[in-house]
Amino acid sequence: MKRFAMAAGLVMLASTCANAQTTEQLVKGATDTSNVLNYGMGYNLQRFSTLKQINKDTVKNLVPIWNYSFNDDRSEESQPIVYQGVIYVTTHNATMAVDVKTGKQIWKSKIEYPAETPRIVCCGIINRGVAIHEGKLFRTTLDAHVIAIDAKNGKELWRQKAADIKEGYSMTVAPLVADGVVITGISGAEFGTRGFIDGWDPATGKHLWRTHSIPSPDEPGGDTWKGDTWKLGGGSTWITGSYDPELNTIYWGIGNPGPFNSAVRPGDNLYTCSVLALDPKTGKIKWHYQFSPNNPFDYDAVAEMVLADVNIDGKPTKTLMNANRNGFFYVLDRTNGKLLAANPYVKVNWATGIDMKTGRPIETDVSKDAREGKKVTVYPSILGGKNWEPMSFNPQTGLAYANTLAFGGRYKTEPVTYKQGEWYLGMDLTDLWEYGDGPRGHLKAIDPMTGKSKWEAPSDIPRFSGVLSTAGGVVFSGALTGEFEAFDADTGKKLWQFQTGSGIEGQPVTWQQDGVQYVAVTSGYGGVYSLFSGDERLANVPPGGSLWVFAVKQ
Repeated sequence: MKRFAMAAGLVMLASTCANAQTTEQLVKGATDTSNVLNYGMGYNLQRFSTLKQINKDTVKNLVPIWNYSFNDDRSEESQPIVYQGVIYVTTHNATMAVDVKTGKQIWKSKIEYPAETPRIVCCGIINRGVAIHEGKLFRTTLDAHVIAIDAKNGKELWRQKAADIKEGYSMTVAPLVADGVVITGISGAEFGTRGFIDGWDPATGKHLWRTHSIPSPDEPGGDTWKGDTWKLGGGSTWITGSYDPELNTIYWGIGNPGPFNSAVRPGDNLYTCSVLALDPKTGKIKWHYQFSPNNPFDYDAVAEMVLADVNIDGKPTKTLMNANRNGFFYVLDRTNGKLLAANPYVKVNWATGIDMKTGRPIETDVSKDAREGKKVTVYPSILGGKNWEPMSFNPQTGLAYANTLAFGGRYKTEPVTYKQGEWYLGMDLTDLWEYGDGPRGHLKAIDPMTGKSKWEAPSDIPRFSGVLSTAGGVVFSGALTGEFEAFDADTGKKLWQFQTGSGIEGQPVTWQQDGVQYVAVTSGYGGVYSLFSGDERLANVPPGGSLWVFAVKQ
């Protein structure tokens, strides 16, 4: 009996290990076409797939396989994770496991948070997804907790509080598991918070380290804040970072300073509007690069830090790419933070360029006047040249595919007083936008080294979805009016579209299972553009969250 029990136990252990996703698999996630294991479809955040079953010729035959309702009417920005035939996806108040082939729910785990929580969320009641590691899923909650969930049954394994919502903190970020550490960011810069990045033990939830994005006076960079302004300095970290396993370095974008009124906080205000290169085990900063010192215009730098190895001047170079909210497309050497290229990819009037020796912007009178309290029209607007929605980099074409914005903003400072848990902006919000007669956005195919577009697909209402590119020569995106779209990667010609029933703000992914290539995207309207744009053309777009999965009709 003992021998039988031992043998049975070994079989169960082997089965568990076979089903448990490993660190090695995460490292190879960008080339694993059978699963989607990482946020960004790989540690490099390229959102590129080598699959070709869906291509320029076959995409016209793409049809929905099934649709899964979230029973939720908030914005759906979650990126699905796919492992061994199961899709894991989130909303602000639930985590779900769904069978790939049938669309049937395997389990659903509800998230409860205090009713007052949405009051301290600036830009949408959302969640952007889970991380997976060794049989566990990790996610954040709107009330600033980090939790671990059993991937088999949805049961909560541990829960840790990262911050207090009464102080204005919240969490929407998808965690990153790197070098055996669960890493999370925080939201709340609009409420006078002090941002940070955390490291957690995936097995126990033990808090391992915290790196503040706003240094105290006794830390490096603390001298870039005057007086006590660092205590309310902002610097949110609400988009998942990238990771280079060879360099054992994570790259995490840092948000805007607080308040927007930069006269309140003289100095460069490190590490706001920057990228930090960090050691995943300790959180120690290896280097930083600041895109927009002392920025008044909400040009946060949280958006994806894409990693790619490219030839520059005939030399293979480890690069980091960022289509920054400030309107410039940056290419850095990710080994040391050296600036390699910085060029406008949209209309920019707050700076004439970036000084390649210092890395600092060459500002115009628009910036000068804004700091002096004069009303200005600035390009890009406070929503940026590109907002949070992630771009894709295709290493075969050498192009970045990004949903960009094509309108300006009106900016005027006003006095500001800090009150815990309330907006801390110092900016007039009554007259925000400078809309022209043309399209308000474009899907662009951008040369990273020049910022110039090979092609652009205009949209009267800007797109706020993530972008996916494939070796089949197809680029996927989604519209706020509900269309899921496919474009020719070489020309920008629209090849296919499907109406999902609500606005798309999700992040499309693709994988292959049993010889079939699938594409999935979440649909559900209600993010930052809908909240602040005043675009009446979206009045008839219904809310309602769901997950769509497509494949080529056989």
